[in-house]
Amino acid sequence: MTTTKKPKGLVATLAILDLRHEWILTLCMVLAIAAVLAPLLILLGLKYGTIETMRERLIEDPVNREIKPARTLQLSSTWFDDFSKRDDVAFIVPTILRGSSIVRIIKKAGDYGHALDLVPTAPNDPLILENGAIVPLAGECVLSYSASEELGIKTGDVVTARITRTRRGRREYVETPLKVIAILNPRADGLSRIYAPLQFVTDVELYREGQAVTARNWAGSQPRPFLSFDGAFVIHPARLSRIKMRMLTINTGLAQINKINSEQFQQAMGFALPSGYTIYKLAAKGNTIQTTNIKRLKNKLRGQSAIVLPFVENISLKLNQEIKIIGLSITTAEAKQLEIPALKWTKNSILLPDHIKFTSGKASALNGKIEFPITNIGKSFSKYAIVPIELIGSLKTGEKRNIIYDETQNSFLLARAGYRGFRLYARSIDDIPTLYRHFIENKIEVITKVQSIEKVKILDRGLTRIFWLVAIIGIIGGIAALIASLYAAVERKKRDIGILRLMGLSRNEVFIFPIYQGISIAIISVIVAIMGYASLSYIINFVFAADLRLGEKICFLPNEYFMIAFIATTIAAAMSSLLAAWKTTEIEPAEAIREE
Repeated sequence: MTTTKKPKGLVATLAILDLRHEWILTLCMVLAIAAVLAPLLILLGLKYGTIETMRERLIEDPVNREIKPARTLQLSSTWFDDFSKRDDVAFIVPTILRGSSIVRIIKKAGDYGHALDLVPTAPNDPLILENGAIVPLAGECVLSYSASEELGIKTGDVVTARITRTRRGRREYVETPLKVIAILNPRADGLSRIYAPLQFVTDVELYREGQAVTARNWAGSQPRPFLSFDGAFVIHPARLSRIKMRMLTINTGLAQINKINSEQFQQAMGFALPSGYTIYKLAAKGNTIQTTNIKRLKNKLRGQSAIVLPFVENISLKLNQEIKIIGLSITTAEAKQLEIPALKWTKNSILLPDHIKFTSGKASALNGKIEFPITNIGKSFSKYAIVPIELIGSLKTGEKRNIIYDETQNSFLLARAGYRGFRLYARSIDDIPTLYRHFIENKIEVITKVQSIEKVKILDRGLTRIFWLVAIIGIIGGIAALIASLYAAVERKKRDIGILRLMGLSRNEVFIFPIYQGISIAIISVIVAIMGYASLSYIINFVFAADLRLGEKICFLPNEYFMIAFIATTIAAAMSSLLAAWKTTEIEPAEAIREE
């Protein structure tokens, strides 16, 4: 007895031919499912397109990623170095005081010019690079669109920047040429501003504050460090009453006063005083004093033949070895009164004990932060090295303020204390909330577009909830319709399925018969739904084209969404046909004979 081998794909072929035979019912089922899928795709496309358009507009415009302080700050260079290393920071540059950032831009000689706000920039500035411009170098600038329109300036023009100030009751100004290398996109900045390198901007600030800018030959004063002291010794020929002692602490900034003995003074200063003097040590509580405090103290002691010696504790110099120094600057009469040699100081001079062999050279102080030349002019009458009080007072100031030694002027100068603000751009709009919280936690009030970003996120969450609410209702309806249709088809075709059983199809083979039909209907439905989506999305985008920028779409879905819709619909159809498939396994071949 020979058996005929069944061809491969027989059940799938029969299922598809059956759908074709009942094409009207099949078409109705396809349209019913497509009518569920197409609106879902449109709704999802609107959600995705709208949110992405808003996000792209936020992302494209670097202004939305900008963070700036709401008030004036005092930030060190170290703070900027550390903050620029954060992964969520794309760019940060210091800014200067608003009052110092105004410059007058003159197009041609004889013009009065226009006052513009000067803004610092630096390499990789997103506001410049993402708005059709390039970052300016030394001697160059970039203008905002409104500034260029106001001045009638175009790219390539050379303008004159005039910086004015009032110093010692006189009005002064300097001028410098700047080449306009780019004009910003109108969206970048709605105000009239000029963008220039940070170094130029900080030089302008220094000049406006009355200081000289040597590199640009701009005249002015030099920021010399003020003198700081830990306290003062009062060497008095008489013993003071408690009331007089207390009087020395009133309005002098010296809150503490103690009487000390000659041994304590000698331990502090390294030399002994003649007998007959009472010594008082005055100091501020947890703070330093300055020259004005010393002057007030001397005024209170006027006419009492008292000597005031300011002192600084724990300052050392490194020559060929580490040495402790004291500061002492007194008049010849005071030196005679204290029975010590007269001090004839020269610039950066020092008196050294015998055991230290040094003539002249470089000295370093403040743990190597500063170096300056120094010359040994004689032997110290103290067990410590002696320097002018002005030198040690400057070094004391250097513990809290940055100071430098300018060899061209042979003088200590105050370095820049810090910056008054910043212009920061986050790496993405999603980093704005994190940075905003960081600043608030550190008590720095900032201005951001965080509210606009949060609105987009809230809208995204709201549209997602609406989509899934509609989708769940639609999917349940579609599955119910497919289950009912396939189950009814099996009931209607009991005789036909029984004949297939008589022809040799097993229970498993007839089981997958409705599954094949469900998957086939799902595939056709997805294709029809995608075609419907494509047509409607084109119409929607065409209607709203006037309100959109080039390349933007209000209804759009990436290709992976169609693949997800295809797979999800196919799986749902296969699951929906299981009830009908189970029903086919209960049909016996006898059903066909009974029908006959």
